[in-house]
Amino acid sequence: MTSARPASTGAAQDAKQGESGRPRPGDTPPRIAVVVNGNAKSVTAEVIETLDQILDSGDLFVSRHVEESEQIARTLVDRGYGTILTGGGDGTFTVVVTAVVKEARRRGAPLPRFGLLRLGTGNSLAWVLGAGRAGEPGASTRRALAADLARLRSDAGSRRLCLVEAEGMISPFCGFGIDAVVLRDYTAMKAKLAKGPLRRVAPGPISYVLAATTRTIPSYVVRKTPHCRVTNEGSDAVRIGEKGAVVGSPVKKGAVLYEGPAKIAAASTIPYYGFGFRMFPYADERPDRMHLRVSNITPLAFVSNFKAIWRGEFDDLTTVFDFLVDDITIEMDPATSFQIGGDLRGDRARARIRITEPIKIVDFYAPPRG
Repeated sequence: MTSARPASTGAAQDAKQGESGRPRPGDTPPRIAVVVNGNAKSVTAEVIETLDQILDSGDLFVSRHVEESEQIARTLVDRGYGTILTGGGDGTFTVVVTAVVKEARRRGAPLPRFGLLRLGTGNSLAWVLGAGRAGEPGASTRRALAADLARLRSDAGSRRLCLVEAEGMISPFCGFGIDAVVLRDYTAMKAKLAKGPLRRVAPGPISYVLAATTRTIPSYVVRKTPHCRVTNEGSDAVRIGEKGAVVGSPVKKGAVLYEGPAKIAAASTIPYYGFGFRMFPYADERPDRMHLRVSNITPLAFVSNFKAIWRGEFDDLTTVFDFLVDDITIEMDPATSFQIGGDLRGDRARARIRITEPIKIVDFYAPPRG
């Protein structure tokens, strides 16, 4: 990651905030930093110019290389920003939050409030937090960004949200199987389209649709389903059944939660994947638990029940296994594609997934509290 302009030399502001994220009367308003992914399709020159005009000098960062995330995190913590926003999708949020949290903890510094601007292909958190639609077709980029930032400075609310941690990365969700496979297929499809007349739309949803319909779903008709074992490593876990009812007795630490074929094994603390897909309908049931979903649903059943699955209303206890957990190990045989925050990590045979301590998140849906 690289700074969009030279860092300012002024001392970091230390503004005390209420739980809502708003400064108390008499306090200096906390500084806002914005980190955008310069490689995201929606982060255009207009977006960067608009943010540059709205923000104070030195508070806009344009990332180009993930490898430099530690450098930009050091700058953000040095300056003591009260709020750090990301723009460019769930992957950008994951990289920035992970780097800043690690740096703040290393120094014993207080954590800032995090938020996001809806810029990028995947924006699952935007559905939860109510960010504007600056990155969507037909939206007024300048108006949406200006509205979000103006509300942040005045009365945007906040809430505490736990995230998931895997392989040292902090994100809203992660998982094995078909969701990660479609990301791999999307990358291949995007590269293919980028060589032809559709190169301008290659990074967008068209590549996702084409990848899913021509590669991912057909491949699962003939592909051998991986064997999955999920072990509870933490507090008592419970299985959730129809309409959110608890099924059976709590599962103790060390016990196997699930063992069998699985096309997907994923965990999340928010209900949505991108585009409003309510993949984890029970993620909001308990703030101290993440929703683990394991499924061996067939491609035909998935297509036949697509609308109900999309809305998070599909219940079939023989093919969908939902649990509330806080610490698990997932083992896949053979090694299977694994994603964190919508970014493909490669094939993995095993992953430890834990829920994090809560962090403060900007929530445009939440009423501000003094």
